[in-house]
Amino acid sequence: MRKAELRAAAARGEGYPISPIGWLRLSVRALGLILALMVCVPLHYLYRLLKYGSPFPKLFLWLATRIVGARVRRHGVYLRRDVFFVANHISWVDILALAGASGTAFVAKQELSEVPVIGWLCRLNRTVFVKREHRMGVAEQINDLREALADNWSVTVFPEGTVTDGQSLLPFKTSMLSVLEPPPPGVLVQPVVLDYRENAEEIGWVGDESGLNNAKRLLARRGTFRLDIHFLEPFSPEEFRGRKAIGNESRRRIEDKLVEVLGKPLREYRFPSEPVRYIPRPQAQADIPIE
Repeated sequence: MRKAELRAAAARGEGYPISPIGWLRLSVRALGLILALMVCVPLHYLYRLLKYGSPFPKLFLWLATRIVGARVRRHGVYLRRDVFFVANHISWVDILALAGASGTAFVAKQELSEVPVIGWLCRLNRTVFVKREHRMGVAEQINDLREALADNWSVTVFPEGTVTDGQSLLPFKTSMLSVLEPPPPGVLVQPVVLDYRENAEEIGWVGDESGLNNAKRLLARRGTFRLDIHFLEPFSPEEFRGRKAIGNESRRRIEDKLVEVLGKPLREYRFPSEPVRYIPRPQAQADIPIE
């Protein structure tokens, strides 16, 4: 089967056939992740006996990004503290790569906290868990975010609310941006664009594919893949009136950059069985040379 057919089958939840050499690659990468954990976790707890702010979760996530095959190129300057990153979302690799590159904490679904090992790792990286369906608890979740920002953390949200295929951008859900109404003193918003280039659809976790199948597929994948992280110009949320205006400005900047790096209009988000429909807008300029 061709790659496109395999991706479509995986997205329909039909599984992904793994060759014997694929299982070997998967096993080697899984062993690499286990070894990285065995080194970084004890060092993390030893460091925490002496002082706060261990560098080892970031180190582990950077190593994990490399082990799964991503080769990250950073563009632009990211803020290290007092910043609210707003990013597009394509894969669970986004979390490894962004945290490994910047040390940011994340807003994640509550269900992730209940996954063995993964939930524990998320807590090591100070993840703020939210229940999207728990409307009565939104105020409490907003308070958790405010405390994170008050501690000078950098925090990342994926306001699309789900992953896409790397060629699309969904409307932003802005409930978690309520933490910026009013914005904490000195906090800036920095939009971030994640671009997997020609591998975006293969790396993406879309459709009915399970998380386990997606992880197996990526770990069994041949070779490496490139991920460009573009940290765009930050802006003050005080210049915009409310979370919807902040979300619209972040989305506008992310969309403009995506069109620039893709060199073509974005397409409307679709499931694999649906036809492609491009969103009409002026043709982008030629690709800017990669740093």
